[in-house]
Amino acid sequence: MAEFLSQYGYIGIILFLILGIAGIPLPDEIFMTFIGYLSSEGQLNLYLTYISALTGSIGGITLSYVLGTRFGYPLLKRYGSKLFITRRRLRITQFLFRKYGNWVLFFGYFIPGVRHLTAYLAGISKLSYTRFGMYAYCGAVVWCATFIGLGYALGSSWELVFHFLHRLGPVVFLVLILAAGFAAWYWWAMNQNRAGSGPK
Repeated sequence: MAEFLSQYGYIGIILFLILGIAGIPLPDEIFMTFIGYLSSEGQLNLYLTYISALTGSIGGITLSYVLGTRFGYPLLKRYGSKLFITRRRLRITQFLFRKYGNWVLFFGYFIPGVRHLTAYLAGISKLSYTRFGMYAYCGAVVWCATFIGLGYALGSSWELVFHFLHRLGPVVFLVLILAAGFAAWYWWAMNQNRAGSGPK
């Protein structure tokens, strides 16, 4: 990955994540945590790294949505196996859509194998681009910030996150991420309430 980044830089970050989100089996979380680590070392600019990752994530999930809208299930049936899109993953993603609706586009980023399918299914179901973008792009903002932030915070110990992930499993890790997000939102809301109730 270091050699790839030294050759392609921020453009490489964008291309890597476009391909990874669109369905090519690439280690997206490892990559983003690694570029977060490089940012902590000063080898990459943190803000440009985040913007590049966000651009690639949005580009990849939008490409998947457009493909789903235009080609539907025949595309998945013909090429899905080449992209490691199995029937089991498809059924799981369909179940999550039925259970949680469009929120799957948001939290699906954190579930490997599911994030590659959410946008396809949103396109196949003819979900409007406005609603798709509202959930999917907000999810990209949080997903990129989470893993780049982990890499930046952990520094040279960035690989610890993956030992942690493998020990606890992706579902538990997702719960922890959502809990952290809720805590951050609650803290922000409480501060807003205090600011609003202050002296006028």
